[in-house]
Amino acid sequence: MENNELLNRLDGIESRYEEVSTLITDPSVIADMKRYVRLTKEYKDLEKLVATTRKYRLLLASIDEAKETLENETDPDLREMAKEQADEAQAQLPAIEEEIKLLLIPSDPEDAKNAILEIRAGTGGDEAAIFAGDLTKMYQKYCESKGWNVAVSSFSEGAAGGFKEIVMTVTGENVYGTLKYESGVHRVQRVPATETQGRVHTSAATVAVLPEAEAFDVEINEGEIKWDTFRSGGAGGQNVNKVESGVRLRYMWKNPNTGVSEEILIECTETRDQPKNKERALSRLRTFIYDKEHQKYIDDIASRRKTLVSTGDRSAKIRTYNYPQGRITDHRINYTIYNLQAFVDGDIQDCIDHLIVAENAEKLKSTEL
Repeated sequence: MENNELLNRLDGIESRYEEVSTLITDPSVIADMKRYVRLTKEYKDLEKLVATTRKYRLLLASIDEAKETLENETDPDLREMAKEQADEAQAQLPAIEEEIKLLLIPSDPEDAKNAILEIRAGTGGDEAAIFAGDLTKMYQKYCESKGWNVAVSSFSEGAAGGFKEIVMTVTGENVYGTLKYESGVHRVQRVPATETQGRVHTSAATVAVLPEAEAFDVEINEGEIKWDTFRSGGAGGQNVNKVESGVRLRYMWKNPNTGVSEEILIECTETRDQPKNKERALSRLRTFIYDKEHQKYIDDIASRRKTLVSTGDRSAKIRTYNYPQGRITDHRINYTIYNLQAFVDGDIQDCIDHLIVAENAEKLKSTEL
């Protein structure tokens, strides 16, 4: 088998895979939850790389075997079979080499996490709130198509419909790694339902996608949390108005990046079960602190990649929804399609796929492969 740069990079991968597979069965490792989670994540990443590496080695071995047959064999039938074998294996090499290169790029450790999805109406008054409601439905339908679970943590309705803001927790496989590309300002151009003159207005809504923090990601002194309970508002059900199931937490937290203490206020009326609401409010508190503490890390990663695809900049205008022309444009990658209705009905995977491809291309440029 010929030596090549890619094989040099793969040396040691399989031995590390065997080492990690042994470690995750060690009782002392299992008892250390933080280390165990990190190692199981590494094992999952290595598993796919090792399987692809073994397939790559088999292809190279098949090519070498065919070349040896062509050099030493005189039988025309055997030579023809060897040539077909070599051609078939050679044709598969580029795709598998590209796959290995992408797998060798360190993945974002946040990608496998669940996500907190926050949508807020921006400029545009009532129409912005209606648009925020449209985006909410779009993401709910998309998440449903992926088999993910969406739970609304809190919301504030707009006067003419939609939402001034809504916060949702999305759980499933690789949620943050998929939805993170949606963070930023979404702009809509259309004749609003509130417009009487038939004029096209431009409104906006902001989307923030945050990785949901696990209990061991951040340290919170739960004894310092101040809890209040209140009756959930809204129509329907006697329990809504008679039971104090809504919870509100207040927590003083010192931002390690600025040294300034600030009060965090979080409300949760997600369920009619007060203990569950407390648990989910705590989850949002952990995520909020985790996001703040890791913002510098996210900024550093973004600046190193020099990418416009996934910078974490929530103030950047990323996409325009033009209703008169039925057009969707993602400004980061100059992606334009004319199936707006299907898009807002949750068919957004193609756009996300293009964003992933664009980011992977930029990642590959920064490697030596």
